[in-house]
Amino acid sequence: MSDVKNGVPRISSIDVMRGLVIMLMMLDHVRERFYMHVRTGDPINDAIEPDLFFTRILTHFCAPIFIFLAGMGAWLYAHPTESTYRSPSGFLLKRGFVIILIEIVFYYLVWADSFPNFLFLQVLWAIGLCLIALSVVSRLNYWFIGALGFVIVAGHNFLEPLQFEPGDWAYIPWTILHDYGSLGKIGPLNISLSYPMLPWFGVILLGYFAGPLFARGFEAAKRQRILTVTGIVCLAALLVLRGFNIYGETLPWSAQETAIETLMAFINFTKYPPSLDYILLTLGFGLICLAWFDKVQKPNVVLEALRYFGSAPMFIYVVHLYVLLAAYWILFLAFGATHGERFGLDSVGWIWLGTVLLIVLHYPLAKSFSAFKHREKRNKPWLSYF
Repeated sequence: MSDVKNGVPRISSIDVMRGLVIMLMMLDHVRERFYMHVRTGDPINDAIEPDLFFTRILTHFCAPIFIFLAGMGAWLYAHPTESTYRSPSGFLLKRGFVIILIEIVFYYLVWADSFPNFLFLQVLWAIGLCLIALSVVSRLNYWFIGALGFVIVAGHNFLEPLQFEPGDWAYIPWTILHDYGSLGKIGPLNISLSYPMLPWFGVILLGYFAGPLFARGFEAAKRQRILTVTGIVCLAALLVLRGFNIYGETLPWSAQETAIETLMAFINFTKYPPSLDYILLTLGFGLICLAWFDKVQKPNVVLEALRYFGSAPMFIYVVHLYVLLAAYWILFLAFGATHGERFGLDSVGWIWLGTVLLIVLHYPLAKSFSAFKHREKRNKPWLSYF
């Protein structure tokens, strides 16, 4: 939302930042829907062309920034500007279960290629579990929460050697916590998981710890300085840890034949689960962007559009999945299978063009729903889940 400070309208940086994440997420989902004939892998395959590589890298920013902002939003919910502290536990618990339900129902119906025999638990599953866990941890000491988040994010790569095989007593809990893989079957339904929650829980705790930066009365210039410096420190730590292949990423880098290939090797990080280097890169730039958005005093069309998307993220998330599904089948019926058994786009440029069209199509929806949500949320509590 925009508010007024000393008579000057100011953009709400959290909504704007979240809106940027939603648009990058749309880019990723267009790629997943229409460019599945080229698998990117994790870390990204060496043979991937630079245009697809950097498109994929851009979309890496979605999950860590969104989850960090979710933690920040939880703190702000607990500390409303116009009233006293309220426990966020009940709200976080219900919100976590609702998000998991959305993952299992809506996401499953849209993306399962082998429907109805395969369920792949992804980012909403991780967010839901993190919110449920945060509903408990939020009762603890604030400084303990920050320290726990730091230890998890910085230290979880030490757990890489710890492995369990299917059938071991710890295999399923460890898969949920740290190592992605198959959870087994329920009847004919095969369940797999790609977003182990432990590293993401560390990220949401750090977001909760950062919440007071946006408290009422906190000096804006000081907030922007802290965000910027913290972002720079993250990137500096990344340069040291990654530059000397010290720690934070399982795949070492080395100089390649060209500068662009060397850069690709340097920033090719593991996402499943997210390595420390991956989090340092994404949150480092994310915090710097958040500080910059917070400095903006005069709204413009682009920032207002980002704000609309960011103030109704779950609504846009669900709607755009079904728009993409409809678009895919229309194109499939019109042109047939162009890449194997699927319809697919022929170049990365088409992914970007498709994303622009998707954003333009959803802009009036985001604007209308954002206005409706902020107008009616006091009377319709369910709107807070969108």
